[in-house]
Amino acid sequence: MNQSSWFDVGGESSLKVLWEDGERVFCRRESHADGYRAAVLAVLPAAEHPTPATLDSLAREYGLKDELDGAWALRPLELVRERGRIMLVLEDTSSEPLDRLLGMPMEVRSFLRIAIAVAAALTQVHRRGLVHKDIKPANILVNRTTGEVKLTGFGIASRLPRERQAPAPPEVIAGTLAYMAPEQTGRMNRSVDSRSDLYALGVTFYELLTGTLPFTAADPMEWVHCHIARQPAPPDERVAGLPGPLSAIVIKLLAKTGEERYQTAAGVEADLRRCLAEWERHGRIVPRGPIVYLLGLRGNGRAVDQSGQKRTGVRAREPRHAIL
Repeated sequence: MNQSSWFDVGGESSLKVLWEDGERVFCRRESHADGYRAAVLAVLPAAEHPTPATLDSLAREYGLKDELDGAWALRPLELVRERGRIMLVLEDTSSEPLDRLLGMPMEVRSFLRIAIAVAAALTQVHRRGLVHKDIKPANILVNRTTGEVKLTGFGIASRLPRERQAPAPPEVIAGTLAYMAPEQTGRMNRSVDSRSDLYALGVTFYELLTGTLPFTAADPMEWVHCHIARQPAPPDERVAGLPGPLSAIVIKLLAKTGEERYQTAAGVEADLRRCLAEWERHGRIVPRGPIVYLLGLRGNGRAVDQSGQKRTGVRAREPRHAIL
């Protein structure tokens, strides 16, 4: 991409490149309106000749502007064309993408504070009747000063409560293969719904806690196989001293079927808040009572104890604390 060919206006740079994620370029731009001067984010396709799907995703995200709240999302302000390029203008919150913090295992307290904020933001997305379908660190923005977290990348979000992904070559499936739920690959007889976002949340949390993805793959079909058939190593097996309950939360999020995952982002947030309270009070996180995986969900709807045995007379549901 030859950035200077369209970032410069009148010989002076009007856009300052902040970061790229492979598909999009995020820039800061000065906006002048009603006598006030304020910075906004401009999102442009990374390619010189973007595909129709890339252009459609920017337009789709702008079309959701009335459903996205600035408290938990980067709110679209305008969709403009400038010098032959399409540009999505977003509110600027002085944040940076979460993927800039990857590479090393994150300290437990820092992880919990970010994870709670991400789960809370995703709860609001789902309460608006949206399925994001592309949760990943590059679409999570963090303000290191305030701790605020906001989501972006709503270009393939769905207003449908559930939908089927038609079988297609993995190279053309919308989303990011490394973070994609099994049902989103189109190779399972299951619908995509809000729990698909929770799987991607699990991949993100795994990466924050361990510094690595739960799977590695050399090509798109191998990514699909990993999500459908391979089991990840628990995070506490990769990072010595990582609290077991945190590892259990992540592994539950990474269950192959939606029925075995958390059922809501609010349930994830509740468990994470209890983990943070325990960590700050005692410097450790212990399970609540003798049942480690409290009312752990199975496909048949029966509650199970730590050994996997059914608990007689108890129907499974997601309680306030789904794991701990």
